[in-house]
Amino acid sequence: MLKGMASGTKEDGGETDGAEAVPGGRAGAGDGGGTGAAGGSAAAASSGKARRAPAGAAVLREDVTEAIRAAVFAELAAVGYGRMSIEGVARRAGVGKTAVYRRWRSKLHLVLDLVSAIALQGLPAPDTGSLETDLHLLYEVASRALRHPAASQIVPDLFAEAARNPDLQEALEKALREAQRSVAQGVLDAAAARGEIRAAVDRDLALDLITGPLYWRVLVVRTRTKRGYPAALAKTVAAGLREA
Repeated sequence: MLKGMASGTKEDGGETDGAEAVPGGRAGAGDGGGTGAAGGSAAAASSGKARRAPAGAAVLREDVTEAIRAAVFAELAAVGYGRMSIEGVARRAGVGKTAVYRRWRSKLHLVLDLVSAIALQGLPAPDTGSLETDLHLLYEVASRALRHPAASQIVPDLFAEAARNPDLQEALEKALREAQRSVAQGVLDAAAARGEIRAAVDRDLALDLITGPLYWRVLVVRTRTKRGYPAALAKTVAAGLREA
């Protein structure tokens, strides 16, 4: 994600407030990256074949997109969602505001897109052959991710903001619930197939039991997990699921 982070200056031949890069490294005529009107007309007349690039021909450069994404996380960690602005993100990424608005139409959509992407790729789908060890692996990875300095600042801030923003609350719940529970659902399916838990176990209750304790401890109470906590939690939760 950080591979495209810019140094703070606009990219040569890249995106600015007026233009998206197009194949060949030239901005579309009239988008702020070409010559003046007279020069453009003269060039068109001399060639007799010049054509204005279609409106949909702009290429969304992946390195610029990655720079913007990295800048969003940095801005969220530095100032929080409430004070974050498109201008601040663009400035940190070294691009113009137009480059951001071409990809996301608002601050809310920008943040939600990133939260969804990170939630979906953040956790493994463990398959160790044992419910307890699957849960242990899941908790180890999740606890490390949640202890990351940026995550420890950004996630609580987003949930606090969500209490005042119904759109953000709904989207956060959907993104995190779908991502986290899809992984936990796989753990439950595998355990049921091995006969470790009943196939008819209440899945909603089981999923709450798997995902709830760690998030409560790290994000709500904000207590650091001690060495051995993921293993102890996995053992306790697995025992409870076997008896459910």
